[in-house]
Amino acid sequence: MSGDLKIIGEVLPNIPWQERPEGCRDVIWRYDQNPVIPRDLIPCSNSIFNSAVVPYKGEFRGVFRVDNKAREMRIHAGQSKDGINWTIEHEPIQFNCDDPEIGRFVYGYDPRVCWIEDRYYVTWCNWYHGPTIGVAYTYDFQEFYQLENAYLPFNRNGVLFPRKINGRYAMLSRPSDNGHTPFGDIFYSESPDMVYWGKHRHVMCPADGWQSTKIGAGPIPIETSEGWVMIYHGVLTSCNGFVYSVGAALLDLDEPWKVIARTRPYILSPQTLYECVGDVPNVVFPCAALVDSATGRMAMYYGGADTVTGLAFGYVQELVEFIKENSLV
Repeated sequence: MSGDLKIIGEVLPNIPWQERPEGCRDVIWRYDQNPVIPRDLIPCSNSIFNSAVVPYKGEFRGVFRVDNKAREMRIHAGQSKDGINWTIEHEPIQFNCDDPEIGRFVYGYDPRVCWIEDRYYVTWCNWYHGPTIGVAYTYDFQEFYQLENAYLPFNRNGVLFPRKINGRYAMLSRPSDNGHTPFGDIFYSESPDMVYWGKHRHVMCPADGWQSTKIGAGPIPIETSEGWVMIYHGVLTSCNGFVYSVGAALLDLDEPWKVIARTRPYILSPQTLYECVGDVPNVVFPCAALVDSATGRMAMYYGGADTVTGLAFGYVQELVEFIKENSLV
């Protein structure tokens, strides 16, 4: 591991962790008790996946995609003392919103959570005459306050940066269509106030192999002395449908639309039973990564087969070296 790399972020001594299995050479490895969240953890759930987790006052809090038994896509809050054993609220989040035009909830899915300055911001794929990026904030994971949608339809995978860049809030997203979108590039946008978004810049497009159909940002980017580590999903169109895998890229700190390096091979792909068999087979979809800046340990939460939530581990230092040594750029 590179001894010179600096990770900017919280010291997290209680991060969920399991050492690399003996003989494993992968840069990312799975928790051996996966899935950490089964599909039926709460009475209403058909599936719980593609969810976001953050540290909170010595414990952990999360915002979870719960598809209920009517197959409606909803977002629920949850809590955990160790980041592995979770209690998820039985009722979905009821957002406080002053504008009924924006506050009318039809569906919501694939949330991310990001601490910026003094609050936790939640972004998710939100219906407003098609999929767009909903934005809300909370201080305590009990009351949530909804803001304006970030973009016009159609858009997905809205992922905030954990600090302002050049004095503005910053977000990655993936413009899409109203269906399952057989295309998709990652774009970067800025906002002075978390309401009006502009200065749109292209970040990167699909490539060959596992990321040849579309790509989308995953967890909140990790700030290091060598750049932003962006973990992302990539999609291959096989003869049996979409296959979702995970890769990583290194973005410029001051101009994050500039790609320093990105992985040619995936770092995680659907291989286990809970990733290959479920409501949507052959999917690993990352939405959150906890990082201990003191050790470089990383715990990544991801959806398996659009059905359950898995956990995987790695070291940020090793991941940065892997990105640079196996880069397309």
